[in-house]
Amino acid sequence: MQEPEIAPIRTGEEFDTEAVRVFLSERADALDLPETPGAVEARQFPGGHANLTYWIRFGGRELVLRRPPLGPVGPGAHDMGREHKVLSVLWRVFDRAPRAFLFCDDPGVIGAPFFVMERREGVVIRTEIPDALKVHPEVERRTSFALVDAMADFHEVDYEAIGLGDLGRPDGFLERQLKGWTQRWELAKDRDLADFDRLLGWLDAHKPKAPRATLVHNDLKLDNCQFDPSNPDRVSALFDWDMTTLGDPLFDVGTLLGYWSEAQQPGGTSGSNSIMGEPGFPSRDEIAERYAARSGVDLASIDWYEAFALWKTAVVVQQIFIRYQRGQTRDERFAEMGDRVPALLALGLEVTRRR
Repeated sequence: MQEPEIAPIRTGEEFDTEAVRVFLSERADALDLPETPGAVEARQFPGGHANLTYWIRFGGRELVLRRPPLGPVGPGAHDMGREHKVLSVLWRVFDRAPRAFLFCDDPGVIGAPFFVMERREGVVIRTEIPDALKVHPEVERRTSFALVDAMADFHEVDYEAIGLGDLGRPDGFLERQLKGWTQRWELAKDRDLADFDRLLGWLDAHKPKAPRATLVHNDLKLDNCQFDPSNPDRVSALFDWDMTTLGDPLFDVGTLLGYWSEAQQPGGTSGSNSIMGEPGFPSRDEIAERYAARSGVDLASIDWYEAFALWKTAVVVQQIFIRYQRGQTRDERFAEMGDRVPALLALGLEVTRRR
C-alpha cells in the first residue's frame, strides 16, 4: 500500500500555527502571495526519518516548512540555516533544487529554527513504484539513471558564482568527516560495537586522494527525489539539503551506492531504499559506471566511499533510534532501528574485503 504524501501531524510533533502565521504575515512580500494572508493550515509529510517536514497553506499558497527533529541534535546536524542558505540561491542555476523563501532562527516561534520553501508537485519512490509511474517501460532503470544524472549535473554547479564559496572547507574534508561522525556516534551510542571501530580503522588507514572540490549534498538517494509522473528520465526535485557542503563529490556517489540494494542481496543496505533489490533496477556497478561516464571522474577508490557511507548510515540510524529510546520522539517506526546498526557495519566491512 502506497503511503499518503501528506497526512495529519503525528502526536507530539505539532507546532504553533498561529506563531507561524504571525511570522509569515510580517514577511508576506517575500512569499509573493496571491491573496491576503489568513490562517495557516498544516499537515505533515510522513515519509522522513529525521527533520520534520510539513505541508502548510498560507495566503492561498501551498508551502513547505522544515525544522529539526525533536530533542537534542548532534553538532552541525539538521542545520536549517544551512539548508535555507543553499536553497535560497541554488534554484537559480540548478532547477532540481526547490526555492527557499524565509528562515527563522528564533526558537521562540515554534521551539526550533525553521525555514519555508516552495512546494514541488510530483511523486516519490519509496517502498514501491508509484502507480503514476508504472505506465512507463523500464521505469526502474530510467528513474535510477535520472538520479545519477542529476547528481552529476549538481556536481558541475559553479558554487563560487552563486555565493556558496564559504559553505565549507574542501581541504581536510575527508578527515573531518571521519572525526565528525565518530563524535556523533559517541553522543548517540547505547552500546559498544567492535565492528564500528574495525570499520573506522580501515577507513582511516585507506584514505583515498580526493578529486576536485564540488558542492556535496551528503544524502542523495532515490527517496530524496521527486519525479513528474509524465517523465521518469529526469528528476524534478531533490530534497534534504541540510548537510550540503563543499568537498569530495565521491561522497555523494558512495552514499547512493551505500543505500542501493541488489537483487542478489535483498535488503542489503539501508531499508529506506530496499525497493532497489527488486527486479528491473540497475546494479551498483551500473550506477557507478553511469556516474563515471557522465562526470569523467575516476572511481578507482569507490569502495572506500561506499564503506564510509554504510559506516555513516549506521551512525545516522543510531541517532534516530536513540531519540526514540530517550523519549524524544513517539514515532513507532524508530522502535526497532537499533537492530539495523550492526547489520550496516557488517555490510561496510564486507565492502572492505573486496580489496
